[in-house]
Amino acid sequence: MSPSPEFSQRTLADLTLLYGDAAPACRERFVSVCERHRPATVRPAESLWNERDVVLITYGDQIHSNNETPLAAFRSFIEDESLADLFSTIHLLPFFPYSSDDGFSVIDYRQVDPKLGDWDDVESLNETSSLMFDLVLNHCSSQSQWFQDYLAGSAPFDRFFIEADPNTDLTAVTRPRSLPLLSPFETNRGTRHLWTTFSDDQIDLNFSEVDVFIEMIDILLSYVDRGARIVRLDAIAYLWKTIGTSCIHLPETHAVVRLMRDALDAVAPGTILLTETNVPHEENVSYFGDGDEAHMVYNFSLAPLLLDAFLSQDAGPINAWLANLEPAKPGTAYFNFTASHDGVGVRPLEGLVEPERFERLVESVRSRGGHVSTKRNADGSDSPYELNIAYFSALGPPIDDPGSVPPELHVRRFLSSQAVMLALRGIPGVYFHSLVGTSNDLVGTQETGRARSINRRKFHRDELNDRLRNSTAAEKQVFDGYQHLLASRIEQPAFHPDAAQAFVDAGDPTVVAFLRSSCDGQQQILVLTNVAERTVTLTLSDCVDSTDGHDLLGGPNTENGHLILQPFATAWLELA
Repeated sequence: MSPSPEFSQRTLADLTLLYGDAAPACRERFVSVCERHRPATVRPAESLWNERDVVLITYGDQIHSNNETPLAAFRSFIEDESLADLFSTIHLLPFFPYSSDDGFSVIDYRQVDPKLGDWDDVESLNETSSLMFDLVLNHCSSQSQWFQDYLAGSAPFDRFFIEADPNTDLTAVTRPRSLPLLSPFETNRGTRHLWTTFSDDQIDLNFSEVDVFIEMIDILLSYVDRGARIVRLDAIAYLWKTIGTSCIHLPETHAVVRLMRDALDAVAPGTILLTETNVPHEENVSYFGDGDEAHMVYNFSLAPLLLDAFLSQDAGPINAWLANLEPAKPGTAYFNFTASHDGVGVRPLEGLVEPERFERLVESVRSRGGHVSTKRNADGSDSPYELNIAYFSALGPPIDDPGSVPPELHVRRFLSSQAVMLALRGIPGVYFHSLVGTSNDLVGTQETGRARSINRRKFHRDELNDRLRNSTAAEKQVFDGYQHLLASRIEQPAFHPDAAQAFVDAGDPTVVAFLRSSCDGQQQILVLTNVAERTVTLTLSDCVDSTDGHDLLGGPNTENGHLILQPFATAWLELA
């Protein structure tokens, strides 16, 4: 690659911010890595996404079989259920050798965990769907060769990690966990205390060292070589550390994101960069930059706001949020989701719900068998950071009052939450356990002792088949209902990720409403969801400039300008 003057100037400015006088030499290495990975074919950059884009989020060992590797078994499931027709992209959560956190403590970034399969299995999946990979770049495993070489004092790995004096005042550092920030390790140079943002098995990498940055650029582009259409930057907000600051969202972190975007735009235009931050909305959207950082950011406030709306049977906070939700910058999009391998983050609720209401939400999750993970505050106290619960169970009845939400209403309420997510402007991400209506995995949580295991159950294919073939099982009803939603969603131009979205005041405090309009103006869909267990009757002309609508989900159409929304029901009304 012969870098353009614009590319050279832009990257040199960011590299100078990071590495000072070493920036020119670093730029030469940066360009060299990009040249080495330039693919033979380039994806078209002019059309990054369309209404058919839906991402299925899954572990590589989500499904086990007696005669196939887990990755091959997952492909068989996708083919047998014709899911490639509904999902454009499969997000394979970290499938590399790891030592903890179900993959997010990576031992070797360039190998497939042999317990899951091999690169041929990954390539086989890529034949039916686009792929999304995780770049777990804030930290690596204590069992990695990099860290073992650090302990032994071998260059350059003796500079790959962040040493700090345990007597240093680090109270300004923003903490996502209620665990020590520094962990002691014995090296050939004596005891060293290292930065461990998430656990003492996940050792933070030192991006102020040029070799670390170049290594991660090489890994990023190797994932593109292996078929990644989307690359997710895990825990990116905490990447750069400067003692005396909060060590979150620092200018240097944004510079690293811009440089990764530059590398992708130069080497493989059309590859999408997604940042994962789990912070309040204004902080989260900062990773769009000026349209020169992430192509997508997670819409983190959505999941807890939807949960709050249905459990409180009041749409006030989510409607207030929707009314003020700014559209993504041109060329960027929100990544909408309700559930993932992590829990439901609650920092994105800051400023959106009152403290008393937030406490009720936390207690509602606990009453449904969920757990609450905490973070450490600057004053040494702990506060909720994440709600650990299967989203399907979160919308069910409390454990001590199972009859309060009948099974039919439970399934309908859950599917309506998903219908809202699927209809919002942006690209939807569907966690595997939401697709098949998995309940809390209480046994798994007891076995691992980790709260997040409650939503990370793995299936044998025979067990999964039994659940999805039983017409009376909630899993079957959710699976069928979800496929119906997806089949309708991907056919609507008004659900293009760039199509306009406008908040609609339906005149009822239990109704979430917004209007989607196709990019060419030829289609309008009014999305209406009743978050309450009472029936709601709406007058269409009070909501939009129309008196007639056809429900794309097969529910009742408007009659004499009126629409009846059953308890916990959703309608996608295509307006005449």
